[in-house]
Amino acid sequence: MILPVRKAVIPAAGLGTRFLPATKAVPKEMLPIVDTPTIQLVIDEAARAGIRDVIVVNGRGKGAIEDHFDHAYELEHTLRSRGKNAEADALAGITRLARIISVRQHQPLGLGHAVLCAREAVGDEPFAVLLGDDLIADQGRPGIGQLIDIHAATGAGVVSIMEVPEGKEHMYGIVAGDWADGRLRIREMVEKPRPGTAPSRWAIVGRYVLPPAIWPMLASTKAGHGGEIQLTDGLKGLAASSEGLYGAVIDGERHDAGDRLGYLRANLAYALARADLREPVMEMMREVLEQHSGKVGG
Repeated sequence: MILPVRKAVIPAAGLGTRFLPATKAVPKEMLPIVDTPTIQLVIDEAARAGIRDVIVVNGRGKGAIEDHFDHAYELEHTLRSRGKNAEADALAGITRLARIISVRQHQPLGLGHAVLCAREAVGDEPFAVLLGDDLIADQGRPGIGQLIDIHAATGAGVVSIMEVPEGKEHMYGIVAGDWADGRLRIREMVEKPRPGTAPSRWAIVGRYVLPPAIWPMLASTKAGHGGEIQLTDGLKGLAASSEGLYGAVIDGERHDAGDRLGYLRANLAYALARADLREPVMEMMREVLEQHSGKVGG
């Protein structure tokens, strides 16, 4: 019997050094895409896929994440007293997205260790993992929901993959295997291969649905490069098991919000998708391009 995926894990203990000094006092997961924190977009994706329990793996200084998903009674009351009921309703709706369970990763020992920190909260059932740096703008079934559907059909673990440009393979975990029914049965996996050695250009990106069989695999994994426990080592164990591990291309536009240019692009993309902002943003972009084109031409 294949159990439903009811829980998701979001690793959020990173220091966010790429966005310093902004992240000195503000968790990187709270940096906004237009006017919505990145982590809220990720949790909304999980909630729309039917997930109700979200385990956020936190570190020190991340209390703002818990506060964001709690009721802000004073703020909501003030908004309603001023007749801003739509704004107050929107704030109240954030608290109903999912039940947030916070656990601590006391040491920065890698993604595999961060996921392992959620073991007790998840229990012996399949679960989703969503990385907060990866945003997926979908037009229908949420990205993580597409992976959940494959898990329901196969009972196996599933990871999101995308084809990366030639020469960029060393920046990702790369997989290779056999294609069938629109998904890749993973046979080989290499974490950040040396240039020119990658078995393919298919890279793992930001979304996973994993069976509970991965827990003992992660628990027995020894720390590798940099003293970190890699999630990839646990995934290799799943790939070698009888159930296997699949890769699937998610239908949706992915944005790497963990990169400064990717973050800026995500802000523009999400703004352009909004009816209230599209035309003003288009006009602003035309003005900025014209202004800077003039400087270059001069």
